[in-house]
Parts: sequence; structure tokens; C-alpha cells
Amino acid sequence: MNIPARPVAGHPGAALEPTGDPMKDGIGAAAWATDRADRPDLTHDGRLRLQPMSTLIGWSIEGRDPDPRGMRVVGADGVVAGTVTDLWVDLAEPQLRFLATELPGDLGTVLVPMGFVKIRRREGEARVQALHGRHFADIPRPKLADRITLLEEDRIYGYFAGGYRYADPSRLEPLF
Repeated sequence: MNIPARPVAGHPGAALEPTGDPMKDGIGAAAWATDRADRPDLTHDGRLRLQPMSTLIGWSIEGRDPDPRGMRVVGADGVVAGTVTDLWVDLAEPQLRFLATELPGDLGTVLVPMGFVKIRRREGEARVQALHGRHFADIPRPKLADRITLLEEDRIYGYFAGGYRYADPSRLEPLF
């Protein structure tokens, strides 16, 4: 297997240092399970487990909760990366899993995992501390617009998790 990284020392078992873009290459904190099934997860009755809310009948946001559709998606650097256009829900464990985010221009739509989002109702924004605005264009995307596979989910989560370490050079070194 060709790993886009090099050892930081000459001894066996030395830590690896990324040689490319670790968030895209899936290195270290941005790693994903390469052998994960490239098929959608299903509910016990055979339906797609994760689906866009816009395709579901009878699904809505509880009235006391903020509805992020239409909110700006803002990176850790304060740059507006896009606008929330739809919500992906988990049918097996009713909850929001992703914000479908339309990027500016012809960059298309990406899925932003809810676990990496802080909704700021008063500001009308969904804040993402893991990434800077420029990183949103490179978020891995599902092959199909209305479904996501287990492998595609892993790649997206890995990209965001890696962002906490690699998106900002100041995060690469120890805090103390």
C-alpha cells in the first residue's frame, strides 16, 4: 500500500509525517476505514437509513428547535462557506446527521456532519470549528445525490476530524 507520508525518524515504527494534503489523503486524524462497505446503511425494514428530509413525508423540525435551512455555514476563520439547503436525517435513530450545504458558484453541494456544527440561531449561522472556509470545496462527496454509503460517510467524518488537526497550522503542535 502506498501511504502519502514519510517517517519522521530512521527507526522502525517511527511516526509518519504527511507528504500531501492529509485531510484528502486520509492520514492520521483524517483517516477512514478503507475496507468499509461501499453500500448504503439500511433500516431493519430495508429502507435507506440516511435520507434528505426534503424527500420524506411527515418529517419536520420540532417548532422549538432551530431549523438550520437557509443558515450560512461558517468556518473557523469566519469565512462563509455556503448555505444550508437540506437536512439529512437518520431514520433508525431520528436525528439530524448532515447539513446539505450549497457552496458558492458552481462548487455544488457537500454534506456537513451535525457533530461538527454549532447552530447559532441569533446569528443565523451554522459554525464549523474543524475547517476553514477554503476547505469546504474539498469535502468528500457521495457518488449519488440522494444516498450515502458507509465508506462515503467514513471519508466525510475523517475529513472533518482531520480538520481539527490539519486545517490550521497552529493546531499541529502541542498546546504546552
